[in-house]
Amino acid sequence: MTGHDVFGTAELRRAVLQSWESSPTRFREDANAEEDLRLGGYRDRLLVELAQNAADAAGADGVLRVAFTDGELRLANTGAPLTAEGVEALASLRASAKRDGATVGRFGVGFAAVLAVTDRPRVVSTSGAVEFSAERTRAEAAELPGPAKEIESREGGVPVLRLAWPTEETPPEGFSTEVRLPVLSDVDGDALLAGFAEHASDLLLALPALREIRVGAQTWRREDQGASRSVVHGPHRSDRWLLHRVSGRLGEFALEGMGAEARGGAEWWACWAVPLDPDDVPIPLAEDILHAPTPTEERLSLPARLLAGLPVEADRRRVASSPAVDSVLTFAAESYPDLVAKVAAEHRTALVPLPGFPLSDVDGKLRQGVLDRLRVTEWLPGGAGGSVAPHGAAVLDYYSPELVSLLADVVPGLLAADLSDARQRRALSTLEVRRLGSADLVQAVSGLERPASWWHRLYDALAPIQRTDLRAREEFAALPVPLADGRTITGVRDVLLTDGDGDSGPAAVLSTLDISGLRIAHPDAAHPLLEQLGAHRAGPAELLDAPPLAEAVRGSVADAQAGADVLPLTESVLGLVRDSHAHDWLNALALPDQDGEMRRADELLLPDAALLSVLDPDEIGPDASLGVLDAAFAARWPRGLLRSIGVLDGFALHVEDDPIDPDDRFADSEQWWREQELAADGAWPPARFTSVRDLDLVADEAWPEAIRLLSASTDIAQALDDPHGHPAWWLSRFALLAGHPPRSWRLAGAEEIAGIYDPVPDVGLSEPQLRLAGVRGALRIDDPDDAADLVARLGDPDRAVRAGTALRAHRELANAVADGVIAPGFTGPPESVRSISGAVVSAERAVVLDEPWMLGVLEAPLVVAGGGPDQFDAEALAELLDLPLASEESTMRVLGEGRAQKWAEVGRVPGACELLGIAVPRGEVTLHDGLRVSTRAGEQRVHWWVDEAGAVHAERTPDGLARALAWAAGTWDTRFALAALLADPEAVTLLR
Repeated sequence: MTGHDVFGTAELRRAVLQSWESSPTRFREDANAEEDLRLGGYRDRLLVELAQNAADAAGADGVLRVAFTDGELRLANTGAPLTAEGVEALASLRASAKRDGATVGRFGVGFAAVLAVTDRPRVVSTSGAVEFSAERTRAEAAELPGPAKEIESREGGVPVLRLAWPTEETPPEGFSTEVRLPVLSDVDGDALLAGFAEHASDLLLALPALREIRVGAQTWRREDQGASRSVVHGPHRSDRWLLHRVSGRLGEFALEGMGAEARGGAEWWACWAVPLDPDDVPIPLAEDILHAPTPTEERLSLPARLLAGLPVEADRRRVASSPAVDSVLTFAAESYPDLVAKVAAEHRTALVPLPGFPLSDVDGKLRQGVLDRLRVTEWLPGGAGGSVAPHGAAVLDYYSPELVSLLADVVPGLLAADLSDARQRRALSTLEVRRLGSADLVQAVSGLERPASWWHRLYDALAPIQRTDLRAREEFAALPVPLADGRTITGVRDVLLTDGDGDSGPAAVLSTLDISGLRIAHPDAAHPLLEQLGAHRAGPAELLDAPPLAEAVRGSVADAQAGADVLPLTESVLGLVRDSHAHDWLNALALPDQDGEMRRADELLLPDAALLSVLDPDEIGPDASLGVLDAAFAARWPRGLLRSIGVLDGFALHVEDDPIDPDDRFADSEQWWREQELAADGAWPPARFTSVRDLDLVADEAWPEAIRLLSASTDIAQALDDPHGHPAWWLSRFALLAGHPPRSWRLAGAEEIAGIYDPVPDVGLSEPQLRLAGVRGALRIDDPDDAADLVARLGDPDRAVRAGTALRAHRELANAVADGVIAPGFTGPPESVRSISGAVVSAERAVVLDEPWMLGVLEAPLVVAGGGPDQFDAEALAELLDLPLASEESTMRVLGEGRAQKWAEVGRVPGACELLGIAVPRGEVTLHDGLRVSTRAGEQRVHWWVDEAGAVHAERTPDGLARALAWAAGTWDTRFALAALLADPEAVTLLR
């Protein structure tokens, strides 16, 4: 064949040259198209494109050899040799030699990939050989006027693959065709081979017609193990693949818009492939690309690789946008469950595409189609055997083969226990498989009729779950429980579990009583889980914890009044308490009183109760608040037992946590609540309410003995120690000592309030007992009544109140106003008040001293102590007593000019301040030889004064100067020390 133009290349060259000559634009288009393919579309695809050609030529069991020899990259393949049609396709950028039945294009536009490494490729085959050459093409084109100009403008660039020439070469032995590519100077041949080696394994999977690929000294070979498995053996490892191949024929709709040549090949095929480990366990792919059938740039996020015969764009990087592509992708998605079914049941969910953003448009369509098909196909292993479709499946939230075994015939579509593993959760969630949590399990078994032993097995299977899942523990409390009477009830709480002690056991004894709501579990179903979920052991303590028993006790008095015999209940409950412990609700237990009636335990006193000696007799009896327990009944039970259920011996302390309202069972609690709420200034209600029962039932003359009883109880004495608590509040106001409430008296040693309050008479109580009762030990105002009483006592002319005591009393009243304990005007204005001298004067004549310098011009008997730096809020006191302030009575004016001096310049002032450690005032003082003030009553002499403008005046005397200095320095308590130092500046003065 050598020397002969067997492929008719001369005619092909002539046709191309004529087209260039007649249309220089065609030359430019060819050059541009080829350059675009070389620089953009076909970069890094050389091996892929030539391997496709080799696969098409091979037909089956093809071999591709790649080598770098004598500066040439050579790719040899077995199979069909080169044909004239193939050469024509090589020389055309817009044609392909692919015909019906071919899987991929042969020698079509993909051959342009060779231009990335060479500008003079050759194709050598047993049927002949051709070469392409940029240099020869340039020479031919330069003879043509139009192309010559284009060559000059493009700096010599020409389309390489448009002109072919025959050459005299033969392929290596054993191969039908070899592509020979003399590489450009900037191409690294060894690097090319290394890059090819990375693709060899994938190409064998993508191109079934190729059985072996050799790159340099390395060989990759595919071994098919049946229709579903292939192993690709490489120089360093072997890769195992699970395959599922499908094929068919495209419908007419899918072929719309395709050319006649494409429409002739209406066959489609697709292959799903997933890697396997040596144990045939799938290794899902995290990210891959679509193979059509060789690699494209369509990124996929499916666990398996898709290889399919898909129309692609000219550069083979993207699939074409066409109905054919959509159809093939749909067929491929529909076949995906068949791939999954080839995997062992326990590993199938590994092939479920997980949620995530699509990596490409193809990825989004394909993944959605795969998921849609997986959801409706039966492929998940069922708990009762067989396969279940995800859309009708349910999986337990907990791994428990025993639970699956019990519920397989209860829950439709229940999946095998292995699918409850946490590793399966994400895949099943993607498939929208219904998960059965604790609440769903309870709902599934509700209403079932099963033997008690079946329920015991169920509880045993659920026990490990509730130990690790707090929410499950709450949900399981609603589980059905079979009862001993044959019923199955819903809810574990309040179920009683027998101890297996026969007819004499607690449960058996209790069953003789007519108590509605007691529920005893069937012994064959009893399980520790029930107890952990709220069921109770049927011993004494557990029976007392049963709410139905508590309800029976609470209604026992009403039942007795209705004619029922409640003594058996009473006897049984007391027997349980004797062997266990008491509860608060037991104080409602019906007990017989001495009159033959049944009363609440907490309304009865022991026959010899100490409380009987202090209570009003009218408060004890059939129609009274309290009764006395039947003596014979009391003798049968321990005293401590009866007291533990509320029977009274002494006063009873009541404690309530987190109260929200006053408790009307305690005397005057609403009044106490209101007063304390006002005083609390928003911090209300209290965290705890503590009081003592029956204080209002004490006889008037028995209070000293009652107080002794109260103080004898440590808990009650501690409660009384809180002056704001209800017990102390009530005792101090409503108990009677010598005919008056305790807070009307003072302790004998409380001299600081002598005159205001009288000492308490001898009533046979110690001082601590008197204090607990509320007898005053100090001056204190707790409420408006307290303040009103103090104002009245201060204005009582029959009381001898010392001036200091009156001063402290007025301070307490002003502070009570400031603290919000009382409000101005809380009571009517007093008719008389106590003055600063200790005398009682008419309120119509008195004023409240609000500035200390004014005392020099006021009559002391008419002045009520008031303001000053070390005093208190005179305005608050004036409002409280409805008295005017001294400064408001008349206009007072300093007479004479005096001499103004800065404090720092006044003799002896800096030294005196330094000795006392106070700062010298910054302002001025006006000094007078004799300071006089004009008032409504005339002129009066004073030692110091502060006028309306705030200017300080003082006479030139130590006393007047000291007061003015102390006021200006804001250290009123140093006025006497300053006076001494101003009179005698020696430091020793301070020691006298």
